Amino acid sequence: MSKNPKEAITKIEKILQGWETIASDRTFGGITLEEFKKLVLSSREMRELVNNLNTELLEATSKRNDADKKALATAQLVVNGVIGDPNFGPDSSLYESMGYIRKSERKKGLTRKRSSDTNK
Repeated sequence: MSKNPKEAITKIEKILQGWETIASDRTFGGITLEEFKKLVLSSREMRELVNNLNTELLEATSKRNDADKKALATAQLVVNGVIGDPNFGPDSSLYESMGYIRKSERKKGLTRKRSSDTNK
């Protein structure tokens, strides 16, 4: 049995086509051509369902991404409002609770460490 779904349907379709073309009136493995077609129909229906669900997933993902862009833009406006508010600002606990680092907590400037071997 094929592990790749595309290979599986290709194999099924080839078997069906060959059977229909060459020996449509014969029974193989105790199964008639019509019985095989009914069995294959469920495989086709499930493939169609998967394709439809994938399309819906792509659409939902696109809508989610658009909604995220709008929400993040609005969130940035809120953060900028907190920074500009005289009662809060960039050093407030509100600013920190929003996931940012308070101005007073930020590291100060560039530091260069001295090597232990200074006499060369």
